[in-house]
Amino acid sequence: MSATVFSASLWGIESIPIQIEVDASHGLPQMTLVGLPDQAVKESKERVRTAIKNSGFQIPSKKIIINLAPADIKKEGPSFDLPIAIGILACLGHIPPEKLESYVFLGELALDGSLRKAKGVLPAILMLKKEKGKSLIAPSANLFESGLVPEVSVYTAAHLIEVISFLNRETALARAENAWEGFGETSGSSGGFDFSEVKGQFQAKRALEIAVGGAHNILFVGPPGSGKSMLARRIPSILPALERDEALEILRIRSAAGFSGNGQPMTVHRPFRAPHHTISSAGLIGGGTFPKPGEISLAHHGVLFLDELPEFKKDVLETLRAPMEDGELTISRAKTSLSFPARFMLVGAMNPCRCGFLGDPKKSCHCSLGQIMAYRAKISGPLLDRFDLQVEVPPVPYRELTSFGSPEPSPCIRERVKKAREVQRERLKKDSLRTNSQMGEREIRKYCDLSPAGKKLLEMAMKELAFSARAYARILKVARTISDFENCGQIQAEHIAEAVQYRSLDRQG
Repeated sequence: MSATVFSASLWGIESIPIQIEVDASHGLPQMTLVGLPDQAVKESKERVRTAIKNSGFQIPSKKIIINLAPADIKKEGPSFDLPIAIGILACLGHIPPEKLESYVFLGELALDGSLRKAKGVLPAILMLKKEKGKSLIAPSANLFESGLVPEVSVYTAAHLIEVISFLNRETALARAENAWEGFGETSGSSGGFDFSEVKGQFQAKRALEIAVGGAHNILFVGPPGSGKSMLARRIPSILPALERDEALEILRIRSAAGFSGNGQPMTVHRPFRAPHHTISSAGLIGGGTFPKPGEISLAHHGVLFLDELPEFKKDVLETLRAPMEDGELTISRAKTSLSFPARFMLVGAMNPCRCGFLGDPKKSCHCSLGQIMAYRAKISGPLLDRFDLQVEVPPVPYRELTSFGSPEPSPCIRERVKKAREVQRERLKKDSLRTNSQMGEREIRKYCDLSPAGKKLLEMAMKELAFSARAYARILKVARTISDFENCGQIQAEHIAEAVQYRSLDRQG
């Protein structure tokens, strides 16, 4: 007797349909699994056999062949445990095979038959939304993401026995409710940090407000202890609220990466990722034998913070150049190419030299010119060009550290950022863009209208400071954001002047 069960497999952050064909016949008692399974899938034979036994069923001495189709696509992970077990039980007559046609199954089985969290449930649901006609049966641990797409019926179970009883129409399964009801649109998770805790650094805070307002990449350069990391860690407290489609994209990536919670409602924040400088290229951009999202995709619609930027391997940093421009990353393999979203705001922090005290008014720098050049050469010119704002962060004077005045708190800054983003969203909605940083050459020509004085000042800056064409575009986009904070339709000379001021490393060069 044979049976066919439907499941899904992750391919990047997308889900592809998988048919699991099970055949039980007389012959040498054994269970054979074919269809390019990885080690985790191969080991499912023992998990499934034990889970079925501990659920009160016996597998007779038969030859069982399990085929995962299509056979030319590699299958990974333990989420095929549940559909394999259902297919075996259908072959043995415990479940009517015709009951399986309307469902897709995902879930890892424990040895006692209970269901563990499955990776990639949300991509599978989005696949079913396109194909229509089928419902999903998933573990109860995936309850929250199961209700993110109300158009698809998703049933959750905690044990294999519950699924069997449901298919035999003996009991009902819990149906995932709409998880968007009462969804609170929130910004990043600030971790209790607030800009009111940052003494001094008024220019750096102003630059950071502009950077967040337009989702611009920003680089802090300053001596140790000047507050570069302190400023960056407080960015989540001023990030604007997520829109629902942004939240769904973030959750889809997290689901594909296996970070989807444990059945409890999640507060969806804009991500803030801060990988260590020892990270590999695959860890940063994604990849591997089975390509998975890297840190830049996990930072989608959020912030990627690279502290001690020159300490990262140069080849790792160079992989950022294309995603910073395109907002997505394509990883090519022998048989296919996978695309991962990567629309993030890059925040970098570095010392001005190896010892860190170049330009410090109180401490002397002991680095030679060659050492300084070698240290800065770790960040290539093309990568440096892609930072819209390059800001010097000097040491904080003692009188500012000991002052009793209370700096501006994050909610006030966030309100201004929110209003600036609303101006951009209204202007760019016809172009399917959200922020000024996403503007291309066509949008720059269309929306960056300069006053006569602004044109003259920009022309002078280009000649005197020898900015590149890319720096020219970045200056215009930053100036456009500065004018949006003032709700000014035309970019004025003072907006250009401030934007040029934030190209400190270019000016030094």
